[in-house]
Amino acid sequence: MRLNKYLALAGVASRRKADELIASGKVKVDGEPVMVPFFDVGEGQKVTVGENEARAETKKVYIILNKPKGYITTTSDEKGRATVMELVQDRRDRLFPVGRLDAATTGMLIMTNDGEFAYKISHPKHILKKTYLAYVTGVVSGEKLAKLRRGVDIGGYVTAPAETRVVKQGPGSAVVEIKVHEGRNRQVRKMFAAVGSRVIELDRIAIGEVRLGRLKPGHTRKMTRDEVEALL
Repeated sequence: MRLNKYLALAGVASRRKADELIASGKVKVDGEPVMVPFFDVGEGQKVTVGENEARAETKKVYIILNKPKGYITTTSDEKGRATVMELVQDRRDRLFPVGRLDAATTGMLIMTNDGEFAYKISHPKHILKKTYLAYVTGVVSGEKLAKLRRGVDIGGYVTAPAETRVVKQGPGSAVVEIKVHEGRNRQVRKMFAAVGSRVIELDRIAIGEVRLGRLKPGHTRKMTRDEVEALL
């Protein structure tokens, strides 16, 4: 089995991230550094990343987490901040998050030990729309919606057209559903700022056709086979 695929099956990282780990010289096979991602790992060979042994998992696990506010979407944090891994630490599966939500954003996050799955649904060619509910300041006029639907400049980058609709409009704030397929850092927040509204709260409620549902913050549920296949 190719080394990058082995690491992905071991739940170390997605295949793309596995390639980066291998290139950095942190991966060893039987104690010897290997920097070639297509190196063939034979049966019985020991693969380590740093000081930790990596073992390819055969049982694939796919779960949805309703991420609460304040958690970093990463497997570890050098600053000691809380990560989403703390919310699944009672599980024996070597899970990792697919994609990211910033610390202030809540909602749907997929976690898995299947690097191939993560690679496929994260690849730029595999367009999956992410649906958010944005709680924003001000009146969201038809003009603002039209700008978001055309694409806006968020600082040297013009976003792709977004699907938007006002769910609720109050005197000084609004709830807007917005669907985007790009994943740039704090993109939705920057998009609303570009049209003159500040995001107060941001909650991701769906990825593709798979929805978060009524899952409570901090809780997880297993994905169904149909949901996994729908994302692929």
